[in-house]
Amino acid sequence: MSPEVRNGDLRLFVDVDGEGDPVTVVAHGLTNSAKELATLTPFMPGTSVRFDFRGHGRSASPAAGYTFADFASDLDAVARAYDATRAVGTSLGAGAICRLLEENPARFERIILLLPAGVDRQLGDGDVGRFLDVADLLDRHPKEEAIRIILERPDSAARYAKAPWMRDLSAAIWEDINPKAAAQAIREIVRDTPVSDREVLRKVEAPVLIICMDGDPIHPVAVGETLADVLPNSELMVFADHTEIMESIPALVGRAAEFLA
Repeated sequence: MSPEVRNGDLRLFVDVDGEGDPVTVVAHGLTNSAKELATLTPFMPGTSVRFDFRGHGRSASPAAGYTFADFASDLDAVARAYDATRAVGTSLGAGAICRLLEENPARFERIILLLPAGVDRQLGDGDVGRFLDVADLLDRHPKEEAIRIILERPDSAARYAKAPWMRDLSAAIWEDINPKAAAQAIREIVRDTPVSDREVLRKVEAPVLIICMDGDPIHPVAVGETLADVLPNSELMVFADHTEIMESIPALVGRAAEFLA
């Protein structure tokens, strides 16, 4: 198939690993791209379809239209184009999956939510401010300068010191960023919620694997616990910190592959 999917007037870039069934659509996080899980999807069963959301990576960048409903529409377009029966989403991608499940609880047969960031409650002012600072940075500085500042922030530098390969991956992802579109996406999404009412998710019968990390202010464990409470056939995995989740990647990839098969 063509390395793109059309969602109305928008062109969405896609990249495919593997072949055959099952087919899994893979949705990345805010300001990231299809490269985010590119090192892991080759180990997944069947076909993995990674794609760039609107305003991200190599996809089209509209001037506006960056709500969870918009991102869920992108996810749905790619999933339909490839007849995907499974879905994996990180952060924003997890939120887009939940939005589709709110609209159609039977949308996917198996689901992995990696570091979900929200359910049906808006972010607090402090969290919103943290995201808006990044949006302002992307607006104020040339692309290369903005990327350098983001990669050298103390929280990022601490993670990269423990896992240097992550800095290379992050730099590769940020190379594809459209600063203006990313800033607009941040400003719209931080005032939105993945679903309007978490109780609707109780209708989801598909098995759901939820993966969280303790101490992550952007992706609180409390969000994973909330999802595990309302999703009737869910399993919650909580890692103690960033180091533990990095050290557990081989086992985690194996668990995800087994779960999706």
